[in-house]
Amino acid sequence: MNAVVIAVTLMLALSLMRVNVVIALTISALAAGLFGGLDIHQTITAFNNGLGGGAQIALSYALLGAFAAALSHSGLTTLISHNIIKKVGKEPNSTNTLVVRWLILASILIMAISSQNILPIHIAFIPILIPPLLHVLSKLNIDRRLVACVITFGLVTTYMILPIGFGGIFLNDILLANLNNNGLGAVKEQIPMAMMLPALGMITGLLIAVFITYRKPRQYEIKDVESTEKTVSINKKTIVISLFAIFATLVVQLQTDSMIFGALTGFLIFRFSGIIKADVRQDMFNQGVLMMANIGFIMIAAAGFAAVVKSTGEVSTLVTSLGDIIGDNKALAALLMLVVGLLITMGIGSSFSTIPIIATIYVPLAMTFGFSVAATIALVGTAAALGDAGSPASDSTLGPTAGLNADGQHDHIRDSVIPTFIHYNIPLIAFGWIAAMVL
Repeated sequence: MNAVVIAVTLMLALSLMRVNVVIALTISALAAGLFGGLDIHQTITAFNNGLGGGAQIALSYALLGAFAAALSHSGLTTLISHNIIKKVGKEPNSTNTLVVRWLILASILIMAISSQNILPIHIAFIPILIPPLLHVLSKLNIDRRLVACVITFGLVTTYMILPIGFGGIFLNDILLANLNNNGLGAVKEQIPMAMMLPALGMITGLLIAVFITYRKPRQYEIKDVESTEKTVSINKKTIVISLFAIFATLVVQLQTDSMIFGALTGFLIFRFSGIIKADVRQDMFNQGVLMMANIGFIMIAAAGFAAVVKSTGEVSTLVTSLGDIIGDNKALAALLMLVVGLLITMGIGSSFSTIPIIATIYVPLAMTFGFSVAATIALVGTAAALGDAGSPASDSTLGPTAGLNADGQHDHIRDSVIPTFIHYNIPLIAFGWIAAMVL
């Protein structure tokens, strides 16, 4: 057995057994080194040397979490949610039911998209916006599985194609960096364009969910649920400063090509603007960092894992053996790479953390089969995004469940995981495969 296959299989098995992903990656890295011919000292050295590769991403998430906490505390997101609730009303009547239904779904979709790029607060908007809407969702008999699909679409599709906020981290800091570290030679401008066709798979899945699968009403017990967020006083000064912080964050990120300095700029504006009380500033920063700490540690461990895999030299052996098995069948090679990516991401629950692992294997394999640079980008990017929707351990499913189950009527597996898996992973495989073959 190839050391890479053993390590990835072990990592997936441990993750599916609900072992902490960081621990699973560390144990699997040790197994990769030992089965790959390294001794324990060499394995640990390679792992430690690789940890620094994930430090930039981890710091980006930490500061982005702090910025998200500050933005939430400013009350701007609360104001947005209150306005949506005010627009749709507590008691929709028969004459405006259809309008209210579409307004709710569109508002949730816009917030989900904005949370990745314009208001980069990730899933922090869900406990602010969704629980107060559950009453009207139940009144309108809107299937919450549809709402879960809408939220997940916004969380995933946005970072796949828009290089701002989390999209900047995924496309530039992680995908582009790992592709080039493994010898591809891609440029930043190629990344979003190559990911456009796979993103059509996500759009297809959303349209199927909206107009076919979940268009029929679904009965829920009507309960009043309050938001888990505390009421925050909002004034014009707060709104102006919040909007300025958002604008400054985007400008600095685009000018410096660094999410770290973009998020830091936004946080410092909140910190010194006077709209946040002195006694909560440090606690707010700590809460924000903790909110994003888990995925940051996963990325650091994934970088160490990838470094050990590279040090074993087993990647080239795996590429050669897979090439012998597949022969010259590019179509089969593309399909197998996508399916394996789905399994890995399903196991670890993060497409961001999957790229350092699969790029080590996929880039040399794609080059062996003669895939173009654009096709390789689409293959690796799609293989990583696969499973983010539909993984029990992914923020893209855990977040929607946390909001939609505030009244105890939304099951995580049946109502979030399975619907998003079916509607997004199957089309993603199809469109990712098409992209690999035509680009």
